Amino acid sequence: MSIEPYETLAPSPIGLDDAALCDDEAALPHLPFHIQRDGTWLYRGTPIRRKAMLCLFASCLDRDQQGRYWLQTPTEAGIIGVEDVPFLAVELDFKGCSQRDQTLCLRTNLDEVFCIGEDHPLLCEWDRPADVATVPYIHMRAGTGGQPIMARISRAVLFELAALAVPGCVAGEPCLGVWSRGMFFPLSRLPEEGCAEAEGVCG
Repeated sequence: MSIEPYETLAPSPIGLDDAALCDDEAALPHLPFHIQRDGTWLYRGTPIRRKAMLCLFASCLDRDQQGRYWLQTPTEAGIIGVEDVPFLAVELDFKGCSQRDQTLCLRTNLDEVFCIGEDHPLLCEWDRPADVATVPYIHMRAGTGGQPIMARISRAVLFELAALAVPGCVAGEPCLGVWSRGMFFPLSRLPEEGCAEAEGVCG
């Protein structure tokens, strides 16, 4: 795929650093990139297949205070479209013999590796009915505007996490979750039949 049309776009006088001062989003620069929910990057509607190119673009990805995603290079910057989050966690690896001491690491679709813990928490709207599916994310880093840049946990990895889940307690509520680097991360409510098992955990 050629990116010559992208490389010849005229630089915009407005960049990410100016975005917070601009109330008119239409006045902000936009680049013809779009990231689909499945992690596919499109340029002018055409998928980008070269992984090296994708990794380069991903390294230039940022996020402003309003949550908009920017592609920022040394010569230009512009807003791009993102359907959900820019990345997908596609592989799980874990080390350690005990639950509290184990370390869970995730590889993204662009081969970045993050270990779940204080710096890269697993985030999930877990406090829902047990029969309602939840979608967890991992916090990769913060954008310039303080908004998180995250990867969504793929279905295959979610099944692996579910297999590692144990009863726990968050804010006095019993739940199922996983341990990593000494921290507990909830994934879902605990089914009623498992509440007795969690009584000792929640005290």
